[in-house]
Amino acid sequence: MSFDSNWLYSDAVKQHFMQPKNILMGKEDQFKFDGKGMTGNIKCGDQMLLYIVVDHEKQIITDCKWQTYGCASAIASTSVMSEMVKGLTLDEAYNLSPKDVAKELGGLPDNKVHCSVLGDKALRAAINNYYATHGLSSKIVSNEATTICFCLEVTDHDIEEAVLEGARDLNRLQEMTKIGTSCGECMENAQIVMDGYVTEHFSKN
Repeated sequence: MSFDSNWLYSDAVKQHFMQPKNILMGKEDQFKFDGKGMTGNIKCGDQMLLYIVVDHEKQIITDCKWQTYGCASAIASTSVMSEMVKGLTLDEAYNLSPKDVAKELGGLPDNKVHCSVLGDKALRAAINNYYATHGLSSKIVSNEATTICFCLEVTDHDIEEAVLEGARDLNRLQEMTKIGTSCGECMENAQIVMDGYVTEHFSKN
């Protein structure tokens, strides 16, 4: 039996999967947190729930706990990220990228990069939640979707998800999102957006 090398996990991924750090044991009311973020949907895939403790004066994350439902990559990504954010300012943590997480793990299979993206989104949601509940609403960063295909209401977020699930050309993107299958006027912009996400998530630089 042969195995695709693109699916092989690094030793760091295996370690964080087998011995994950900072898991929240028990119910959330047993842990005093300052911010909470959740992303994903357990009914259709991975789901991440992340909690942060913040030094209010220094605006530094002092602790991070999490609960993740998903595959080895999802668990490992959240585990290593929960270690990485400790000691970072909220601004530094907010700018932590999926590439940073994947690099710390020694890389992830292309098929599993979306797991580190979920962790990134959960962390940002937790930081925004902290701002919202501690009188710092002006610091909340909005990440509203931009409509690319108005005929079928396909957004840049939809295109990003398709890229993370394997779309690399317009034909595959259409299959996954139905973008451009009406008037087709959006396809040039769709190509630009798709190429941008491919570079963001899969460029080796």
